[in-house]
Amino acid sequence: MGRIIGQRLLSLVFVIFSITFLTFSVGYLAPGDPILVMLGPRRDPAIYNNLRHQYGLDQPWYVQYWSYVNGLAHLDLGKSYHYQNKSVNDILASGIPVSVQLGGTALLLSLVLGIPAGIFSALHQNSWLDRTNLFLMLALFSIPSFVLIPILRALNYFLLYKNGLPSLPPAGWGQPANWVLPVLVLAAANLGYIARLTRSSMLEVLKQDYIRTATAKGLRQRRIMYVHALRNALLPIVTVIGPLLAFLVTGAFVVESLFAIPGVGFIAVQSIGQRDYPVIQGTTVLLATTVVLMNLLTDIAYTFLDPRVRTSA
Repeated sequence: MGRIIGQRLLSLVFVIFSITFLTFSVGYLAPGDPILVMLGPRRDPAIYNNLRHQYGLDQPWYVQYWSYVNGLAHLDLGKSYHYQNKSVNDILASGIPVSVQLGGTALLLSLVLGIPAGIFSALHQNSWLDRTNLFLMLALFSIPSFVLIPILRALNYFLLYKNGLPSLPPAGWGQPANWVLPVLVLAAANLGYIARLTRSSMLEVLKQDYIRTATAKGLRQRRIMYVHALRNALLPIVTVIGPLLAFLVTGAFVVESLFAIPGVGFIAVQSIGQRDYPVIQGTTVLLATTVVLMNLLTDIAYTFLDPRVRTSA
């Protein structure tokens, strides 16, 4: 266990260093001047030079990068250009709770619906029920979110609004009704993926010798399925929950932007248009750190769920 945690922590340091180097290099080499974007039409040379000096942009590349890494070591992601010295930590802190609520709810919905759907398909393998379910799950997994969003909005308009029923808000955040459409869009792809993964894992487990032994002993089919088979079939699901949650929380750029949800993804998209490189770098570092930490927690959980991993370790 200690060896696994140590390896993951070392990989975290390497990943963060690589991400900071790449994102800082891209931001430094990108065309355009963020100070000119910040000033707009008021391009007073004195103010321009003062702001470049204030943000350290008049320093050589390696000096700027060292200053950024030094601040990162003290958990300081820097100052925003667009918001004029507002801390990137504060900007991201305002969006993280929103993204966690949105992504966590979407993941929970995809697990609650996807696992039973996968089990249902496995128990009715190669039947018309199985094929229909697989077709629906494949469609949900394949349709991009930017295509699914206008489809759901059209259904919301024609099925609810046109019939005089209370319709769902097409955008915004803060009310329970605002959650429905973005959560459905985020959960759709993961629902299809989890259902297909559960089905294939369940079919693999049902072929094992211990399942045949349990059947030969006369155990009830329900007990075999939900006690002996399901426990081992869910192990592959555990390995994907961590990365899925990480990307749902910090990677819902399209959904948060199109629904005007003030989460981390929305902040990142806005900062790209504003050339606010410290916020872009902070979002990238946050995403990389979250993915690595979630993978670490997944590995730790897997060692408790599967005794074979503890034995090999």
